[in-house]
Amino acid sequence: MSDQIPVWTREEVQSPCVRVCVVHPEARLCTGCLRSIDEITRWSKMSNAERAEIMEALPGRAGQLRKRRGGREARLKRGG
Repeated sequence: MSDQIPVWTREEVQSPCVRVCVVHPEARLCTGCLRSIDEITRWSKMSNAERAEIMEALPGRAGQLRKRRGGREARLKRGG
């Protein structure tokens, strides 16, 4: 039955959301999907071309999410 027409198809670029919604304090990107707050907010109103452009850029953003220096773990390592 491969000649049947699918009942429901969507051609829009789907959201990269992985439901890990935490904004990195310095990079200001979601640590789950790597989008900015503005991109997340506007996603449903964007054209497919805009969404595709963002999707293409996402893998290159991962390097912006460096671990923060300091905090409790750093103090413990310093003996403080």
